[in-house]
Amino acid sequence: MCLVVFILTSVLSVTSMPADIEKGRRKVVHVLEDDTGAVIVQTAPGKVVTHRGGSITLPCRFHHEPENTDPARIRIKWTKVTDALQFEDVFVALGKQQRVFGSYRGRVFLEQAGPGDASVIIQNVTLEDYGRYECEVTNDMEDDTGFVNLDLEGVVFPYYPREGRYKLNYHQAEDSCKQQDAILASHSQLHKAWLEGLDWCNAGWLEDGSVQYPISHPRDQCGRKDTPAGVRNYGYRHKEDERYDAFCFTSKLNGKVYFLKRFKKVNYAEAMKACIRDGSVVAKVGQMYAAWKFQLLDRCEAGWLEDGSIRYPIVNPRSRCGGSQPGIRHLGFPDKKFRLYGVYCFRKNKDDPMYSFSDLPKRRSRTV
Repeated sequence: MCLVVFILTSVLSVTSMPADIEKGRRKVVHVLEDDTGAVIVQTAPGKVVTHRGGSITLPCRFHHEPENTDPARIRIKWTKVTDALQFEDVFVALGKQQRVFGSYRGRVFLEQAGPGDASVIIQNVTLEDYGRYECEVTNDMEDDTGFVNLDLEGVVFPYYPREGRYKLNYHQAEDSCKQQDAILASHSQLHKAWLEGLDWCNAGWLEDGSVQYPISHPRDQCGRKDTPAGVRNYGYRHKEDERYDAFCFTSKLNGKVYFLKRFKKVNYAEAMKACIRDGSVVAKVGQMYAAWKFQLLDRCEAGWLEDGSIRYPIVNPRSRCGGSQPGIRHLGFPDKKFRLYGVYCFRKNKDDPMYSFSDLPKRRSRTV
């Protein structure tokens, strides 16, 4: 008996400037057998691309001989490949019996496009779904596997907390990104951001435990002026003891970031209350980056964000708006009592399956 698994993948690339998308192209898959009859699967390099909140098909098809093999004896298993070649169970099916695991429950289904189709559909894609997946098909004693990379349209941004730079160990960096509606970026995400112009002179953690930083314009204070541009790599560092900044990654929002128009400037506590009164919450750093990238948010007014920092987004650079390049301007972490700034709020779309009024901080009632 012979079993062949093959992966069909398509590629979609995204530029760094907000929301320019190139057309994808179909990849060719070659399946060969060697002289021993063993199956060799070769998949052309590629990936499937979506965004947070979207739906995506992870393509996988198989062919078995003889073709009259009982479908009830075919076992399909999908796993996610994590660090150090660890595998996280996603989905398994044996005949008509199916099981979905962990955070994938209620979101992953067989495509069932016909005989030999082992593809799965992931709905309401999350940031954590990013990564590499293995499709394994087993028929009695024969089995074969293929791999699919799931990529997300998004934006990489550097992050450090109020305490200052180089204050985060790996786990603190991971938590900091999550608190700002993001995840630690991968090396490929940071490298893509560097190709698109990201230049940052402080080293930060990546999701694989390495510490890197992107330099587009070499200079003496950033590893010497005579060294070539590129992503500088400190290698894998001690996750508990060593401290750096973080490079975070976020994707599209199912909601809106906006500058709350007010006649008076507000301090941090007043900013939080103002957003709540408007049916929103104070925006997180990752949400502002996503709004700048995908919603073309452009506002030359500084405002509070949830972490206590002051920032504002510029898509079209102009005089008096902080320089000649587009990006998020960061004015630091002032005293929260200062009434010198406005506020950026975030409101979820009501059609978001995760939308809940419980997400909004409760307003205290007062008795008279």
